[in-house]
Amino acid sequence: MNEHVLRDPKPILAGIETEYGLLVEGHGAEDQIDDAITFVRSYPGPCFVGWDYHYESPRADLRGFVLERLTVDPEDVKYETGRQRGTDHEIRSDRILPNGARFYNDHGHPEYSTPECWSLQHLAAHDAAGERVLLQTAEAFQRETGLTARVYKNNTDFHGASYGTHENYLVRRDVGFEALYKAVTPMLVARQILVGSGKVGAESGKACTYQLSQRADFFTEPFNAETLYRRPVFNTRDEPHARPQDWIRLHVIAGDANMIASATARKIGLVKLAIELVQRGEPPLWRLADPVEAFKAVSRDETYRFPVQLQGRSWTTAAEILESYFAAAEQTLDLDHDLKWTIDTSRALLLDLSSNFEEFKKHVDWAAKRSILETYMDDEGIDWQDPGLTAFDLEYHNIDPEEGLHAALEQMGAVEANPNIEALESLLTSQSEPNRASARGLSVSKYGENLSSACWKSLTFELDGGPIEIELLPDATYPAELADAVDVGSFIECLRGAK
Repeated sequence: MNEHVLRDPKPILAGIETEYGLLVEGHGAEDQIDDAITFVRSYPGPCFVGWDYHYESPRADLRGFVLERLTVDPEDVKYETGRQRGTDHEIRSDRILPNGARFYNDHGHPEYSTPECWSLQHLAAHDAAGERVLLQTAEAFQRETGLTARVYKNNTDFHGASYGTHENYLVRRDVGFEALYKAVTPMLVARQILVGSGKVGAESGKACTYQLSQRADFFTEPFNAETLYRRPVFNTRDEPHARPQDWIRLHVIAGDANMIASATARKIGLVKLAIELVQRGEPPLWRLADPVEAFKAVSRDETYRFPVQLQGRSWTTAAEILESYFAAAEQTLDLDHDLKWTIDTSRALLLDLSSNFEEFKKHVDWAAKRSILETYMDDEGIDWQDPGLTAFDLEYHNIDPEEGLHAALEQMGAVEANPNIEALESLLTSQSEPNRASARGLSVSKYGENLSSACWKSLTFELDGGPIEIELLPDATYPAELADAVDVGSFIECLRGAK
């Protein structure tokens, strides 16, 4: 048995942080940060203001050291200097929502961080509910400022700036950097053929007409702890948001923002598959010659063969890499519903990619977008070099159901339907699982007047006897009795009893 295999693994808690593109009428890039601050503060729903940054350590590295500083994009620096905006708390303007989510300004982008979830379908639904948060905030922003704000769930402005959709997975510390890197990196390279969001053209390297990933152009290194510049395929930030002696938070920055909810679920499921294999069995070992170049090559391959160069001059394909994980999981793991769904739907899509593209494009963003772009080009008599295509690309990600192209495709039945609006509204006020996010959300909705601060890891209450900090355990089940607590004291005791 491998030395890092866990004998009693727990379900993997995961979450998604989406930085949204924000376009305010009459404003330019120099206004981006101030616009995002005002936008987040316009959020009209109930929330708690008082995020605790105490446990955040973005410069800590999984390899056992701390960076002196994080590299920033020189273009971003132009817009962040010379203006006085107050403290970090004021700039970020964090809001904690009753469902346990976090909504804040991240470097000029409104960011919605879902509540943590065990289930793929719950997480995908919460990610989609984040679009409702942004829409409601855009409406409130317009009422307060008189300015129209358009919001895009994508990862590039087509002018050289990329903003992230980050995934987070809590993994036992026993696994360690080396094993995680070897198990997860090939999956990050290969999975884009099933979960990429698609993009017109390229913003670095050789020109191309269309590619699978919006993020591929912006990777420069196989691994490091950076997120703003010198971005890696595998991020080594060591910020667990839990007990550091027990947990690693695998921080994945290589994925795209998905408009199709099942693609979001599949994106998470594929990484969970790799994590489960490294925790409980033997993951397939693929030695990529260069993960950065492999990621870009797969993204740009319009032959759909998706070759991946390995060390020693040999080759494989993205599809073969994916199938190796599926076969290893079936041989090694006791598959739960989520992992079985991930394997079954992924295999079906791989078959459709080669034999039934009409079906494939209903479930994969890059294919759905490419199809509507090709229809538009045929109608207008233009080709891939037409500069107007990037604007058309962008509108696929417009979250306004009255304007967005994805919404139009959904209404036409051309793509798989997402959760209905009524279901999403309910997810703004409650969590769907009895995990630590539900405890955070209940503390906000019922005992906000007693909270002094909160974060992913803990809640701090201010009582007559002084502050009381309660740790939120990532592998605990928080009982239904939490919602029935008669006062903050009994609520705290119930939190302490979670196992």
